[in-house]
Amino acid sequence: MIKAKGKSRGFASLTTITHCFGLKRDAYYKYKDRADTNLKLEQQIIDIVRKRRRFLPREGVRKLIKSLDVDFNKANIKVGRDTLFNVLRKHQMLTLRKKTTARTTNSYHRFYKYSNIIKDMEVTRPNQIWVSDITYIRTVKCFCYLALTTDMHSRKIVGYDLSNSLEINGCVRALNKALYQAKNIEQLIHHSDRGIQYCSNVYTQILKRNNIGISMQKKTIAMKMQWPNV
Repeated sequence: MIKAKGKSRGFASLTTITHCFGLKRDAYYKYKDRADTNLKLEQQIIDIVRKRRRFLPREGVRKLIKSLDVDFNKANIKVGRDTLFNVLRKHQMLTLRKKTTARTTNSYHRFYKYSNIIKDMEVTRPNQIWVSDITYIRTVKCFCYLALTTDMHSRKIVGYDLSNSLEINGCVRALNKALYQAKNIEQLIHHSDRGIQYCSNVYTQILKRNNIGISMQKKTIAMKMQWPNV
């Protein structure tokens, strides 16, 4: 405990303590003034943010810094984005964004899972290997699912279908569109993950009727793709 004046048992004067650290009394008071000012500023920021959060409880910092400019100006305080982040983090007032994802691959099913036959294969021409996959698109109300069939050589999407479910119909329509537009599919190999859509009898029978080889891998496929000119 610090006692600025007088000598009491168990106490040390402020002058004695500051000298121990090679400082002057003025340095202590300047530090204390800055700390008090910062605490006052933090409390002002917290009060303003709490009032705002009553109406928009999930509003993040990036939107807050824009919407609170008027309130900060009225309070005659200047608050930057980093300062607002630090204050809200210190007081555990940051809003965590809820991550919502959609699972597109279900490999736990009764259908036969084919081997990966394109591993280490050199791709030298179009229509040598087609890669099919499903991705999701988040909308305001729900998820949409985009089934894609892509030529591995050109990276061009040769078939696609957008639907509101993960049922096999979307994948079948994407595949049929690719087959309809293809000119030469001799010795073509179809590659995908082991999802139920691609392992299903309906899908694999289409491949077999067209003499297309079937290749599958365990992990989800990710490719850079080029949309066709339409």
